[in-house]
Amino acid sequence: MVPVVNELYFDAQEPWYEEAACASYPAEVFFPPSDVPSAANEAVAICEGCPVREECLAFALETAQVEGVWGGMDAGERRRLRRRRRDRARRRAS
Repeated sequence: MVPVVNELYFDAQEPWYEEAACASYPAEVFFPPSDVPSAANEAVAICEGCPVREECLAFALETAQVEGVWGGMDAGERRRLRRRRRDRARRRAS
């Protein structure tokens, strides 16, 4: 299977990718050219019903993806999620 989405960022070797709702969409849907939040709405809507959404988000967080929509979250949302997790871990450690 040749990946359509994320072809520059993702080699589709992840076992969950074959089940991904995004697999048959063009990359532009998930990597919109604009930083306007509404530009990602179509991608987020596709992700809502994806059976591997959690795996996709985990991959994006583990590999520090800084662009595009992964697991239903755009880059800014993932950045905020990482910050919340980091802050939570710091509070637990202290």
